[in-house]
Amino acid sequence: MNPRRTLATSGRVLTQIRHDPRTIVLLLVVPSLLIGLVAWIFSDTPVFDTVGPAMIALFPFIVMFLVTSITTLRERRTGTLERLLSMPLGKGDFILGYTLAFGLLAVLQSAVAVGYSVWVCGLTIKGSVWLLLAVAVADAVLGTSLGLLASAFARTEFQVVQFMPALVFPQILLGGIFLPRDQLPDALRVFSDWLPLSHAIDALQAVASDSQDAAYVGGELLIIAGWIVGAVVLGSITLRRRTP
Repeated sequence: MNPRRTLATSGRVLTQIRHDPRTIVLLLVVPSLLIGLVAWIFSDTPVFDTVGPAMIALFPFIVMFLVTSITTLRERRTGTLERLLSMPLGKGDFILGYTLAFGLLAVLQSAVAVGYSVWVCGLTIKGSVWLLLAVAVADAVLGTSLGLLASAFARTEFQVVQFMPALVFPQILLGGIFLPRDQLPDALRVFSDWLPLSHAIDALQAVASDSQDAAYVGGELLIIAGWIVGAVVLGSITLRRRTP
């Protein structure tokens, strides 16, 4: 991989998104609006303080997964990827460039979502807001990396959506949103330990309630980082030059 080519790819992606207002709104505004809707539903109740951290994990994760996977797949379907790879650009440069570009957008998205949740929706955070933001960014980048991995296997945008039940929905169901993970049946609890979104939700809830120390949150971040690196590496290996 070449750093200059990777950065050039990131710059090209960011330029494309800058000229697409609908994608910008979807990335930066929609997650916060959904979090606000949940806060409104549970207004005048303590429920939002309980589920709010999980919402910060959930909505940015889903949005980044969808936008990244569909955008990357479109590059392959239109022949752009094949033309790029005919130049001195490797698959690793392409995947890492996309990861960096959407990683920057993830920082902006997470900052907006966390700020809106805390200072507009009134989410109570007993721990460090900066640590909460760090976990939220890692969670959004996780959605990006899994979206890149899904796009490497999908042939159409519809197939990308089909990956949602396989890659995303189980993580939502077993992540501790509907029932604390320690109350799940033993087999499901063990399985949920291997799902990265579970660790993101656990870390966000730990920071919000200040129930764990920074070492625990750091360990959860390392697990999320491992998933991100693994998805990026596997995505670069399995990426096809074009869609048959």
